Amino acid sequence: MARAGVTVDRLTRAAADLADEVGFQNVTVSALARGFGVKPAALYAHVKDIQELRVRVAELALGEMADRAAAALAGRSGKEALVPFAAAYRAYAKEHPGRYAATQLELDSESLDVSAGRRHAELTRAVLRGYDLAEPDQTDALRMLSSTLHGYVTLEMAGGFRRHPREVDASWSRALDALDAVLRNWPPA
Repeated sequence: MARAGVTVDRLTRAAADLADEVGFQNVTVSALARGFGVKPAALYAHVKDIQELRVRVAELALGEMADRAAAALAGRSGKEALVPFAAAYRAYAKEHPGRYAATQLELDSESLDVSAGRRHAELTRAVLRGYDLAEPDQTDALRMLSSTLHGYVTLEMAGGFRRHPREVDASWSRALDALDAVLRNWPPA
């Protein structure tokens, strides 16, 4: 085992890299073991099962996304925060499709470390602070923002916009303009 240099961190990163290559749902312990030159059973000294490994990949990805979001948001608010936040989100999803898919995994309090997910959610809420929304409107706006970004990115990566004559980037920009307009003019309950 020591010969292969397997650690939990290396195993998690290898799984994340493999997810980007073959898709998150196609990551297997067998494929990872081949990459390390060990038998699959040897990896179970580091993780309990494939589900634990998937959670670790999700946490890694959420941490990476949170780092990008933090850099994009620094010193900004309102639309000046929304646009770079959305750009960071979109770029991450396109650069790391397997990792991005992992971020959709539901993490609960029994997960290894849900702090990465919490940090990402807090940064998403930070975008909304510039719009001065109180609860429950902030939660509703958070859900709208998340579903809009996720839906757009997912459709774009699946090729859903190829047959449309308008440039995808132009539509992305207009979608962000529309989000900004809705967030600035949030309807009363």
